[in-house]
Amino acid sequence: MINKQLPLVDLHRHLDGNIAPKSVWELAQKHNIELPGNSLEEFTPHAQIQGQTSDLLAFLEKLDYGVSVLADFDAVYRVAYENVADAKAQQLDYTELRFSPHYMAMAFNLDMTELVNVVADAVAAGSRDFGVKTNLIGILSRTFGTETCMKELDAILAHKDKVIALDLAGDELNFPATQFVDHFKKARDAGLQITVHAGEAAGPESIWDAINLLGATRIGHGVAAIKDMKLMDYLVENTISIESCPTSNYQTATISDIRQHPLRTFFDHGVNVFLNTDDPAVSNIDILNEYKVAQEILGFNSEELSQIQRNGVKAAFLSDTEKQALFDSKK
Repeated sequence: MINKQLPLVDLHRHLDGNIAPKSVWELAQKHNIELPGNSLEEFTPHAQIQGQTSDLLAFLEKLDYGVSVLADFDAVYRVAYENVADAKAQQLDYTELRFSPHYMAMAFNLDMTELVNVVADAVAAGSRDFGVKTNLIGILSRTFGTETCMKELDAILAHKDKVIALDLAGDELNFPATQFVDHFKKARDAGLQITVHAGEAAGPESIWDAINLLGATRIGHGVAAIKDMKLMDYLVENTISIESCPTSNYQTATISDIRQHPLRTFFDHGVNVFLNTDDPAVSNIDILNEYKVAQEILGFNSEELSQIQRNGVKAAFLSDTEKQALFDSKK
């Protein structure tokens, strides 16, 4: 299913969407935070999709439990460090972990600048301890408005040597890219690379805006791109990659039938598309699951799956030397 002679990467992976139910439960017990259920077993279905289909609101409710227990910086450190342990367990050679400082800080009003510092320290320690190469992507949570996002950006830029890129996530329909042009110019001027959630809840115009207004070189999800062939050609010609997350797209009802997922359309058109987990703890999946979906449901053969692995390395926010080192490490 995966080619073990090639690096395995996951570049669209939310650190704050990958907090294990067990960790959520234990942190809640430690800090006297009330959760539904009287045991871990009873609580888990509230925080994790257990085979049931979902919709975006139900999915986001599950996501919220993870950040609801981040009562102090020790809790933040723990969940960030555990993300790298999980990356190791999922056989990843390289991962880019993205997180929203405001989303992680808001339940207990933690200082966002210090939160970014703690996350970076924990992930660096995990990377050393588990031997998984990592980088961090800061997220602006557009749902909370432009002013909060500017504060998030300032917190991220205070540690710009520890964060490789900036992302925009959240309510795409009501908070379009046009509202965040200044934020992303500031980020690009500071040397950050750009990936943007687009074409998930909104149409192709959202992807065009992510590229033209915000400077995105990668698009998170991007499922709506297939409605605009001019855009599809543009993605190919300009090597703008699609971070594809099939299971998540189905669970959030972005697509109604996983058999109709556009991964195949992207791939056949020549778009640099690759597989990712999105929020693995909430979705109750690992990266191997996504390769299995591509093979068994979407009909990809082993040669095509190997190309998807290569596409992921190509899209990574790494230097050519670092990318070559990933390939060399598998020889």
